Amino acid sequence: MTPQHHVPEHVAIIMDGNRRWARKHGKPSLEGHRVGYQAFKKVAYAALDRGVKVLSAWAFSTENWKRTKREVQFLMRLMEWVLKEEIAEFSRNNVRLVVTGRLHELSPRLQKLIADSMNLTRNNTRGILNVMVNYGGRTEIVDAVRAIARAKLDPDKIDAALISKHLYQPELPDPDLIIRTSGELRLSGFMPWQGEYSELIFSDKLWPDFTPKDFDVALAEYARRDRRFGAK
Repeated sequence: MTPQHHVPEHVAIIMDGNRRWARKHGKPSLEGHRVGYQAFKKVAYAALDRGVKVLSAWAFSTENWKRTKREVQFLMRLMEWVLKEEIAEFSRNNVRLVVTGRLHELSPRLQKLIADSMNLTRNNTRGILNVMVNYGGRTEIVDAVRAIARAKLDPDKIDAALISKHLYQPELPDPDLIIRTSGELRLSGFMPWQGEYSELIFSDKLWPDFTPKDFDVALAEYARRDRRFGAK
């Protein structure tokens, strides 16, 4: 177990490899997403048990709309099912749900379920699950700049703090640690603003195979690192 003082406050995960997991096991690609959700649930509770205060997980990117209509529909239905059938359990476990992204582009039904779920859990204090849906890092920065432009602020008063204030979830701390699974060694536009000084860990595990033990390995590696934030 990682010493409490070395536990990152905010861990963000790129949950990659669901479809490859399905192909590897001779299953339909949609089954990979279903099993991937079960892996997320286990890792999420494990993270909170270990003292992580915020766990962000990239569930659906702005680029994922390019996938087949069948796969997109399945992912949307899976999110709806989670918000209808699982949210009560998360709430009983004192977990607060936050959903981040261009939510206005989702279906009205899904938007309502998201709003209801966030409202139900808004006062929970064990920790925050920040589920990122229809999210892209550049898209988030574009939206922040648009919000600043609409406010007609003096350009000379625009600084990093102001841009941070106009991101989707400005109240959340920047991630201390970003984990990506499936052996890919890139961030693919994930939290580029907030992740400026995040520690990066890449796992060869496909996401459905990623377990709380693998999460502990990542925490242990994080604890060994010396974070200097640009200092020599």
